[in-house]
Amino acid sequence: MVNKVKKFISLFNFRRLSKPIGFLLALLVCLIALFWVLNGVDRDSLSRSWSAAMNEPFLVFLVAVAFASAFFLRAFAWKKIVPGLSFGHSLAAINLSLGANHLLPLRLGEPLRIVSVVRRARIPFETATASTVTLRSADIVTVVCLGCLAAPGAFVEVVGYWGFAALGLALGICSFGLLWMRKLQRINPLSMSLPGPLVFFLTTFAWFAEAAVIWQCARWSGIELTPSEALFVTAVAVASQIVAVAPSGFGTYEAASVAAYAILGYNPGVALAAALITHALKTAYSLLAGGIFTFFPKPGALGKFRLMKHKHTNSISAPEISTHAPILFFMPALNEEETVEACIKRCPESISGREVQVLVIDDGSTDRTAQRSKEAGAKVISLPTCGGLGAAVRMGLEYGVEIGAAAIAFCDADEEYPPDELENLVNPIISNEADYVVGSRFLGTIKHMRPHRRFGNKVLTILLSVIARRRITDGQSGYRAFSYEAAANAEIIHDFNYAQVLTLDLLAKGYRYEEVPISYKFRTKGDSFVKLGGYLRKVVPAVYRELNTA
Repeated sequence: MVNKVKKFISLFNFRRLSKPIGFLLALLVCLIALFWVLNGVDRDSLSRSWSAAMNEPFLVFLVAVAFASAFFLRAFAWKKIVPGLSFGHSLAAINLSLGANHLLPLRLGEPLRIVSVVRRARIPFETATASTVTLRSADIVTVVCLGCLAAPGAFVEVVGYWGFAALGLALGICSFGLLWMRKLQRINPLSMSLPGPLVFFLTTFAWFAEAAVIWQCARWSGIELTPSEALFVTAVAVASQIVAVAPSGFGTYEAASVAAYAILGYNPGVALAAALITHALKTAYSLLAGGIFTFFPKPGALGKFRLMKHKHTNSISAPEISTHAPILFFMPALNEEETVEACIKRCPESISGREVQVLVIDDGSTDRTAQRSKEAGAKVISLPTCGGLGAAVRMGLEYGVEIGAAAIAFCDADEEYPPDELENLVNPIISNEADYVVGSRFLGTIKHMRPHRRFGNKVLTILLSVIARRRITDGQSGYRAFSYEAAANAEIIHDFNYAQVLTLDLLAKGYRYEEVPISYKFRTKGDSFVKLGGYLRKVVPAVYRELNTA
């Protein structure tokens, strides 16, 4: 029976299903809330509230400023306990998560606070997480306490025992965060400071600022709240957001606000209009501020999509290479028994008086690729399993550095690229005119290339040119050469492929780039590993990681 249950469970990937289920649940809650709002709101009151707000644009601006000031205060509080965090990055992270919470369900924007400061401000992950957990839980504790002080009986009536259970949980999390911060402080006293009275006052006044927003929005709806009542409604509405499901807590916010207004004796229909106006203003600010702080301050939260301008230089010169140093020519090969021997025999024996050593990296072939390579006179390194083209190229470059090669070049072992044109490829390296040379099919002669492959290569090359900030004519060529230093410092960050990430890596490090024309013909034997869908799924994230590697 147990095995049957396991077999049934294995038919489903619950990890994949959890995301769509969460979004469907959020959509359902949104629809229910929308139905409730349309049926419960006093439409005349909503219309009057909206008109009243639009007739006082300067006051709308001041309300937005009051709401924004709450996050300025919180940003300053965060900066006080994490000295390495600038005010700009602190404010950006808070507003970014606020904006994301208004777009994503289940409060999924919250982790962006941590992600933003870790990526943009280079704050250690533990420091960012411990301080965020502490401040966010302290925020909840503060607002609940303010709600109790503003209207003790009413607050108990609205939130009941569940509210105090949530308060206990928030206190527990806050205590845990403080202990975590203390531990990190002992390890590195300069990394953070424990919250003091100033942080407490900043957090408290942030809620007063948000209460001012509710107070004014209620006035536009014809409800004259006292300051303590505005603070009470704020506390109830915010406390309810702990269990918000829909984006921006739509429905949860309105229901809690109406309950708070009703306890205070105000008309629920008018109260719903006031809640909607308040929520609309907060959402507008959150989306606008979140959008702005996604890109500012630099670096943007989305990361870089192009090479940095200042990194592109041609100032690195090659070291002196021994006159007896060989040229290494290696070929990654996976099940290429039909073509590898011919490729090896087409290699020149020497170039400019330097011996050409031929290496085949057998990438887990299951045919006679290794045997045919040895019979043709090449040195062979055989891998037990297929590690990927990127891994094979990495190994070939490492071997070339190990033997102290004057130049290191490679091409595929499928007869698409001409090994007998190796001299054309390595001459710029030998003459110290370039560090990294790519054989361009589109500058040379193409005997045959399938139309969709040609189109795909052109499009990807244009994109690579834009990203690299320089003219590139063949971004996917499998025929390349390197100086000793370029090979020694080249980094290929994934095993599947090397083409784009290797070019971006060496350009970012300032190595001199050159292209030379080569001839090309499409393979007639064997199978290509490149399938467009899988290729893009693996290469695009790798390019992004390359651009955003510190």
